[in-house]
Amino acid sequence: MKTWVPSASVAEVLSDLPGVECAVYNGSTPMPEGIEEVEVWVPPLIPVPDVPGTLAKMTSLRLVQTVTAGVDPYRPHMPAGALLCNARGVHDAGTAEWAVGAMIAVLREFPGFADAQRRGEWTYHHTGVLADSTVLIIGYGSIGAALERRLEGFEVEVVRVARTAREGVHGMAELPALLPEADVVVLLVPSTPDTAGMVDGAFLGRMRDGAVLVNAARGSVVDTDALVAELRTGRLRAALDVTAPEPLPEGHPLWSAPGVFITPHVAGSTPASERRMLRLIRAQLGRYRAGEELDNVITASY
Repeated sequence: MKTWVPSASVAEVLSDLPGVECAVYNGSTPMPEGIEEVEVWVPPLIPVPDVPGTLAKMTSLRLVQTVTAGVDPYRPHMPAGALLCNARGVHDAGTAEWAVGAMIAVLREFPGFADAQRRGEWTYHHTGVLADSTVLIIGYGSIGAALERRLEGFEVEVVRVARTAREGVHGMAELPALLPEADVVVLLVPSTPDTAGMVDGAFLGRMRDGAVLVNAARGSVVDTDALVAELRTGRLRAALDVTAPEPLPEGHPLWSAPGVFITPHVAGSTPASERRMLRLIRAQLGRYRAGEELDNVITASY
């Protein structure tokens, strides 16, 4: 079973599975021979240069197992008869931990204090606080649940929103009424046609004065120009692990906008995510070889 994997560590964890022949391809190294014989592809974290062309050449492909929760680079180009599975759960801990740290950093003004430290200035003043806040989680799935667990000790009210309403979770249609009540709005939605640009000027305009937008989803979810305009007024603040465009180019106005804290898409890039990714791929390939039902199969958008 010819299998392309993104790293030597993935190849090693699969090395004792009978019949699994691994070749490492991370998108920056030369493409291995025999692409037409690849049955299982585990793409790298950063998509290879030509995903549609690569998939089109994999005429024997039966399974794509991503190492990310997002599958938007692959879903539109999957060949007939091949399954697409994501890494749901792998990055929950890292992303949830980043979201908590990012909202605290913005509310307690840690970036500003770090700048003052570099200047050698003692800039005492009161800051915001997470306690007694309302945190609105938009895209309440496994990462949202992991985030809520980590917020339990911070004395906040959590409001949950998902694509479909269910007990304890609001539907997307209720967002306009919920936004004005939130002190922190966390984006955890997948990248789909429905979520592209959902955080536009109207969305941001409904957020209360002084609220913090936390984007741990995808940059495409937010209208960057509309966000920059709001940040420049000082009415809203933001913590962003993802941007549009990405990487954010030098000189982009988002870099210098007031009240924004930016990290370079690192929320899920942790040793915990690596360990969980290896366990998932090992278990998934074992199920595939045994003809068992696979986890995290993508059947529609998500």
